[in-house]
Amino acid sequence: MIKKTQKWVATAALGTLAVTAIAGCSGNKEENADPGASSAATTEATAAATAEANEKPLNISIMLPIFKTNFPKDDGPVVTEIEKKTNTNIHLEWVPNASYGDKFNITLASAKLPEIIYVPGSKDPSFVNAVRSGAFWELGPYLKDYPNLSQENEVIMNNSSIDGKNYGIYRGRALGRNGIVYRKDWLEATGLEQPKTIDDFYNMLKAFKEKDPDKNGKDDTYGMVLVKWTGGWASAFDTIKLWFGAPNKWGVTDGKLVPEHQTPEYLEGLKFMKKLYDEKLINQDFAVFDSAKWVDPIVNGQAGVIVDVTDTAGRIEDKIHAALAKENKDNPDTQYMDNMIGVTGADGKLKALPTSGFSGLLAIPKTTVKTEEELKRVLKFLDQLNDDDLTTMAGYGIEGTHYTLDGEAIVPSKDAALLESEVEGLNQMLPFIPAGRGRTVLQTPLRLQTTEIQKEAEQYIVPNPAEPFISDVYSQKGQQLDNIINDARIKFIVGQTDEAGLLAAFETWKKSGGDDLVKEMNDLYAASAK
Repeated sequence: MIKKTQKWVATAALGTLAVTAIAGCSGNKEENADPGASSAATTEATAAATAEANEKPLNISIMLPIFKTNFPKDDGPVVTEIEKKTNTNIHLEWVPNASYGDKFNITLASAKLPEIIYVPGSKDPSFVNAVRSGAFWELGPYLKDYPNLSQENEVIMNNSSIDGKNYGIYRGRALGRNGIVYRKDWLEATGLEQPKTIDDFYNMLKAFKEKDPDKNGKDDTYGMVLVKWTGGWASAFDTIKLWFGAPNKWGVTDGKLVPEHQTPEYLEGLKFMKKLYDEKLINQDFAVFDSAKWVDPIVNGQAGVIVDVTDTAGRIEDKIHAALAKENKDNPDTQYMDNMIGVTGADGKLKALPTSGFSGLLAIPKTTVKTEEELKRVLKFLDQLNDDDLTTMAGYGIEGTHYTLDGEAIVPSKDAALLESEVEGLNQMLPFIPAGRGRTVLQTPLRLQTTEIQKEAEQYIVPNPAEPFISDVYSQKGQQLDNIINDARIKFIVGQTDEAGLLAAFETWKKSGGDDLVKEMNDLYAASAK
């Protein structure tokens, strides 16, 4: 680590010399025109470099979600090293992901915001209202001045915009990232092949519960694990409903936008989820199961499937290997996990749930970052995080402590507790602009497959036709409307209400502002077509 720090200091010093040298050469070219220009330019450049070197560390607080019960502390070795490289004093405000939405809204309403706050979605009603009231900096015009942030993807910028402007730095993600992750060893143990249809998927979950997939002679396993946060169990359902032909958020019928829950295919998807619950093929406590423990049932051999991002398969496999290694039972060459895009529905087509190309925003409040000068320093920090070394560090820690190298590839430590307490979660502040920066982990066959299927999935994605639209109705009533649907579908799945009660809740949604939302969205849709 000392060598890395010295190298960085040396590079910074060389950069200062280079600025001086370039300024001097530029002056020599203009020597006949203005003999004093060379000296003035050199003095100005040197003064700027000296001022930057003497600049006080930036105090920066960042509010981020955490998926674990343990997390990196402010004075941890990785955070400390990032501070050195960025000339900052960092305070991390970790919020359990399961309750992040509530904490986000409470924080927005308070007078005390961090310098950087993670925004779960650019169309989040409370964030849209805050933006329109002038609470956040518009960042788009500044990005051209930063070597990394200036390489933003225009499509993703459009998807993450509000009223055509950008009020946060998006966190880039693969577009075709969602799919099915499952225990490969369990599938082989139950004598099944990779599922191709919805019935195959159901039979896999059933076998994982009833056919003793871990061969321990006990009835202690189930099919699929779901968790309580909206992005968790609902993201599983958001994928599964597509298999039944439901749209992605909004569908188009006779040239008009229709909310997904008003389609018969959506109801069929919910009935399937109820069947899984009734047969105990999913965890019965999904409505309250903490997302911080989402992968634990897979690692611990309790459940066999997660419907989420396909790259989680590699991370789960690392944890399985680490857990077995502690017991001296690991075979490093065994592949415990597998993944796939999805299964075909009744129409025989493969469909995938797309991301928007990003996972939330990193926004900068005006109440905390009050001047343009302060804003530029915060943006400089976010820009630096995209450098190869800092992207690697925030993602994997410090070489020799948290990982070793196999050639150019990272091999993470098998000390799960160390990684959780000092590294994991820090990648939540990475924008990944441009994509592909930093070192990557050793590319196992599973990880190579993941890259391929995420590329392949792009041809099967079901887009949301209303993705670009900002609704005033939703900004005002979106949380209330979403809660009506979320509560109703959970009650239906667990048997607290029947189909009539579910449909009654859908009618309540319409009367509570849903009809107004549908009208407004169709007006925006019609205007965009023109």
